[in-house]
Amino acid sequence: MPMLAEIVDVVIGVDTHKHTNTAAVVSAATGAAIDDITAATDPDGYSSLIALADRSPGLRAWAIEGANSYGAGLARFLVERGEWIIELDRPARAKRRHGAKSDPIDAVRAAREALAREHLSEPRAEGERAALSVRLAARRLAVDSATDAQRQIHALVVAAPEHLRSKLRDKTTPQMLMICARLRVDARWDLTTRETAKVLRCLARRATTLAAEAREHERAILEIVRSWRPDILDNCGVGPIVAATVLCAWSHPGRIRNDAAFAMLAGTAPIPASSGMTVRYRLNRSGDRRLNQAIHTVVTTRMRVDPETKAYIERRRAEGKTDREIKRCLKRYVTRQLFRQLEHQPLDRT
Repeated sequence: MPMLAEIVDVVIGVDTHKHTNTAAVVSAATGAAIDDITAATDPDGYSSLIALADRSPGLRAWAIEGANSYGAGLARFLVERGEWIIELDRPARAKRRHGAKSDPIDAVRAAREALAREHLSEPRAEGERAALSVRLAARRLAVDSATDAQRQIHALVVAAPEHLRSKLRDKTTPQMLMICARLRVDARWDLTTRETAKVLRCLARRATTLAAEAREHERAILEIVRSWRPDILDNCGVGPIVAATVLCAWSHPGRIRNDAAFAMLAGTAPIPASSGMTVRYRLNRSGDRRLNQAIHTVVTTRMRVDPETKAYIERRRAEGKTDREIKRCLKRYVTRQLFRQLEHQPLDRT
């Protein structure tokens, strides 16, 4: 792929913030800063950035930091107008001379970073991907909050008065939630018992409500996945949450250049750890950890229920591979399999 400087005449680097965006126009040929502006994060401010870019003739590209956070509104505005956007999620910051730091300097640096990169990344798509991202975040918050409420219940029960502990002893978590949610406070109880019972009832009802909310989010996620890429659900070990996580990370065809890049994103690319006569690899601890967790879920499920995976594990063990090494190979295989499937449009099932 040719370098960006060979394609465009100018690059507009944008340093994004909550209330303002600072843009700097940089010459693709020389890397020199031509002009800059700071504008509000609203349609009028976005139009001001377009007007700044229009003052420099020729082909152009926009290098935006945080295109999926503070820069999301600007990125959406530019895409609707047919502009070419390059996402800079983790720019390789050069050391600032004498600690120099300002929004215009950061905007120029973003443009130069885009010019220096061999591989350019587009922002993630809107539509189904954005909808899944919102639902996943909401479900994750509901699940985490429900889990916290359950932990608080268990902690309270340990030190609760005996009258309450006897009702909850040897009960499973669902049984405990049901009992606590229906607790009735007797006025004859002492103050500690009454207040503990009230808190247990409140926490149980909260955990139950949040669990129901999480299930509703999961149903919505399943509906979106089935309408967008139902073929992903055909893979062993891939449920709606795993499918949604993988789809959000992948976004759309062409965004990630190949399966090796997708493996780096997922943290499943092997890391050389050889020494002397020993040749080995270790697990990758970097990348998108939620995507890595989704791949891990697929692998552990297949290790339990998939006959082909079980046969592969036995074969690799016979070759002297450890379970950690086998799991690393499986995670890399699943990453490659899912990426290749995602890059091809599914067959029409109607």
